[in-house]
Amino acid sequence: MKRVVLACEVNGARITAEVEPRTTLADFLRDALAFTSVHIGCGHGVCGACTVLVDGRTRRGCTTLAASAHGRRVETLEGLSDASDPVIAGLQRTFLDHGGLQCGFCTPGILLAARELLARQPAPDRAEIREALAGNICRCTGYGPIVDAIAAYVAEQAE
Repeated sequence: MKRVVLACEVNGARITAEVEPRTTLADFLRDALAFTSVHIGCGHGVCGACTVLVDGRTRRGCTTLAASAHGRRVETLEGLSDASDPVIAGLQRTFLDHGGLQCGFCTPGILLAARELLARQPAPDRAEIREALAGNICRCTGYGPIVDAIAAYVAEQAE
């Protein structure tokens, strides 16, 4: 099969690679670049485990072709999980403080969805938080602790 050239920025690094046209962004990020926070859950874009940011907006990595990221900025949780992203650092802390994670499989996708929400709405209410997380399935927490953690982060920022 003919391969296509993909040139984009991933977690701040410029990359160029050849990919098969049918390669998903999730498979490329996991298999070629070893960004394992991009989980493959349902494979149909329903569970949100494969969520990444493309130009600052959430995208389902399992239903997005890698070639469509050409010329774009892609971010995974690994690229945001240091002191350079205070929102993710704060959310990770409040998730720990409020029991917003258990097995952790859904957590990277939920953190990225929360980050996107907070970028567009710095002070969401609980209903807005729940709506922003609607595309992410968590089978462990019942969502309450996750919403509590995000709401706690929002309250801290308001102080």
